[in-house]
Amino acid sequence: MRILLSNDDGYFAPGLAALYDALKALADITVVAPERDKSGASNSLTLDRPLSFRRAPNGFYFLNGTPTDCVHMAVTGMLDFRPDMIVSGINHGSNMGDDTIYSGTVAAATEGFLLGIPSIAVSLVSCDQKNFATAAWVAAELVKRQQASPITSPSLLNVNVPDVPREALQGFEVTRLGKRHKAEPAVRATNPRGDEVWWIGAAGAAADAGPGTDFHATEHDRVSITPLQMDLTNYQQMGSVADWIAR
Repeated sequence: MRILLSNDDGYFAPGLAALYDALKALADITVVAPERDKSGASNSLTLDRPLSFRRAPNGFYFLNGTPTDCVHMAVTGMLDFRPDMIVSGINHGSNMGDDTIYSGTVAAATEGFLLGIPSIAVSLVSCDQKNFATAAWVAAELVKRQQASPITSPSLLNVNVPDVPREALQGFEVTRLGKRHKAEPAVRATNPRGDEVWWIGAAGAAADAGPGTDFHATEHDRVSITPLQMDLTNYQQMGSVADWIAR
């Protein structure tokens, strides 16, 4: 099996190194990641300038672009083979509920999915970086399952792992995305030159976090696995919009 790894925290991120170490014995691994932190880049592609690959001393390739650029360029031009699987992460922090819309980690996996390759995004539900080994073990278990019994159609799995020791995990749960309250207000500040600047506010607290959601599973120390899709069509609203247009 050949696996392409990427992330949104940058090629130097400890989560990416932990992921590589956990998977290198299971498959032929190639790493293509952004040259710097691109958290929140979502599914953006760089179209206004050329991109360049470089190789770090540890063998990881890095690209001066977004997570989506990394996967897209690797699969459509850089590599002389087609990966059997894309794994993105391990993200430093959760990607649950509405976060998935903004996440560069999920976006890298999404690009693999759109290119017809089974893809997984893996995130550690913490900002403390204590248990990347747990998330790396989870990723390895999912890769083993794919090797033993492949998902035949292209799949996109969003995986969030509680920041606990592996022995404290309470199992795996297939979940749906929860929802957050709206974001906290933007933060106004002054830079050293006296200019007014603004910071994006923090993500809001979970609003829809009941049983069956990704928030609920990880809160109870279970690994959340959410199958995602990319069809954004609101089918239930098509009839009412057609009536509105016809007026």
